[in-house]
Amino acid sequence: MKPLLIEIGTEEIPARFVRKGLDILRDEVSTLLKDSFISFGSIQNYATPRRLALLIENVVERQEDRVVESIGPPKKIAFDDSGAPTKAATGFAGSLNIAISDLKVINTDRGEYLSATVEEKGRATEEVLSASIPQLLTSLQLPKSMRWGDGTLRFFRPIHWIVALYGESIIPFELDGIKSSNITYGHRFLSPAAISLKNPGDYVPRLSSGHVIAEIDKRKKAIADQLDVIESEHSCMVYKDEGLLNTVTNLVEYPTAVLGSFEDKYLDLPRELPITVMRTHQKYFSTQNRAGNLLSYFVIISNTRPENNETVRKGAEKVLRARLEDARFYYSEDREKPFAEYVEDLKTVTFQEKLGSLFDKTERVVELSSFISDCLNIGQKEHILKAARLSKADLVTGVVSEFPELQGYMGMIYAVKSGEDEEVASAIFEHYKPKFAGDDLPSGEIGTVVSLADKIDNIASFFHLGLIPTGSEDPFALRRQAVGVIHILQEKGYLISIEKLIDTALTSIDMSSDNRQEITNQAVQFFNQRLEGILSARGYRHDLISAVLSPHHLEIKSLWTRIEILAALKKDPAFPGLLTAAKRVYNILSKCTDLKLDETMLSENAEQELHNAAISISKKIAVTDYSALYELEAPINTFFDKVLVMDKSPVVRNNRLALLQKVRTVFDVLCDFSKIRDE
Repeated sequence: MKPLLIEIGTEEIPARFVRKGLDILRDEVSTLLKDSFISFGSIQNYATPRRLALLIENVVERQEDRVVESIGPPKKIAFDDSGAPTKAATGFAGSLNIAISDLKVINTDRGEYLSATVEEKGRATEEVLSASIPQLLTSLQLPKSMRWGDGTLRFFRPIHWIVALYGESIIPFELDGIKSSNITYGHRFLSPAAISLKNPGDYVPRLSSGHVIAEIDKRKKAIADQLDVIESEHSCMVYKDEGLLNTVTNLVEYPTAVLGSFEDKYLDLPRELPITVMRTHQKYFSTQNRAGNLLSYFVIISNTRPENNETVRKGAEKVLRARLEDARFYYSEDREKPFAEYVEDLKTVTFQEKLGSLFDKTERVVELSSFISDCLNIGQKEHILKAARLSKADLVTGVVSEFPELQGYMGMIYAVKSGEDEEVASAIFEHYKPKFAGDDLPSGEIGTVVSLADKIDNIASFFHLGLIPTGSEDPFALRRQAVGVIHILQEKGYLISIEKLIDTALTSIDMSSDNRQEITNQAVQFFNQRLEGILSARGYRHDLISAVLSPHHLEIKSLWTRIEILAALKKDPAFPGLLTAAKRVYNILSKCTDLKLDETMLSENAEQELHNAAISISKKIAVTDYSALYELEAPINTFFDKVLVMDKSPVVRNNRLALLQKVRTVFDVLCDFSKIRDE
């Protein structure tokens, strides 16, 4: 057994793709070895902006020998009426390099087929990998990959070298004019010379001597440790944004933390503005004092030696000063007119070609916010409508045009500066929440209502245009927004159905009732899919999830209550009896249309008892946490035992089915019992 090293050397890969590309490469190489019957040990991952690499331990030197059974054509096609082999049989035998006499007939689920058992000797690992690695590299499904120059290979960035080293042997192949070798390269500027590797074990130490820390986690720790030193030496706290830390880790090969500063006058800007300039646009870490106040220091992670720190610092300060001055200019210019006046400017910006301007979008959010506040009897309606009307106004300000990440935040700042109510201002910021999985929900009632209205309008609008998420594609983040709506409704306990919200939003787009119903149904199914994932992640069984989603208007708070109660009832020893009785009702009604019940025709005692039970239980089902359903079991079983449902008379038969439909509606208040598995 020998170690195997595969390295792809490139131009600088965007930071957000480094780890993703490494994971894809690891998965594909692992699958290749398994599919090739080449056993191997642990896999070590290495990646920098200029390379993706795998070091695989204990790779065997030959494939495993194996016996393979191949299925050929059907017997009736393989032999003619006289029993002589046809071209189908001879072709199958020829493809396996065996004689016709070595074929056998086997029985399968599809009938009799020809079969052959062939022993395959394993080939040398070097031979297998020499042919398969180039195929693997050309078939990698990488995000945002493209062809470069005259080459045919698609990758994040142009490939400059490929290392393929098995023990001390080079696995030979050529890809787009690049020959595999044992040559890698160190840091682009600090150690640009070629580095020859004797074996895979040389990889990490030789790169280290070439000013490259190949391990992602080791680079990340080196950066974190240097930030700790700066905190200690300068009595400050570095804002260690995990996302930024991951980004800068994959921007450098040899990290060195450098402390810089900017003029105190920029501290007068709203706190998040200079932080965003530093974090998002320059990839610098901001600093604060122990009280949480922003300081005029920042940390840049350079890709060079400490002796170059002064040059790095001066360059970083010069660039940051220009960016902060831009921010200061836009902020000052934005405040020259009252914030509310920006609403009119929304008419000049297109929200979506077929959905009108941002002003039109705002009007829909205002209308839907009004509807939600009325449905839920929420006070402060004047403030809700004010927040909805101002919710998008900051999108046409200079700061947000330059720094889109600050939408909502700058709206809050400008609203306060213009004298708007603080709750209204806060709602402008919070209506975008939750922005991502695990993010906080809006804390105030006003922001919550506007958040619901904004997200529901987005989902309804894009469903109206047929721009529905498919597969992994979700350019308008509708899945995230649907999950946000679900969490808000569940957390706040709002009793309002998704159908009603979607239908109202579509009405604002001036749609016909027929189209509205179709699109509403599509949107509800979309929400159901999100709910299935959420409830499944919380440990609920799939059949119970399906049962509570089936018969009801999609009202999130009610659904959460019902699935909790259903899960508890399912553990009751008496539940199987109730389930059996319920399924007797559901099964006989599976193909029935809606029927009208004539109570005067209920002549049998069992009919009358079941009818009375249905009426009685429907009145107390909710106040008994649905346990009153158990009272239906006995009258249902008596009814089926003593009454012939499918009577010869169509009138009698339909009336008895109508009675059972009434009973089913009582069960449906909790869930669709037909979806629950028997155990």
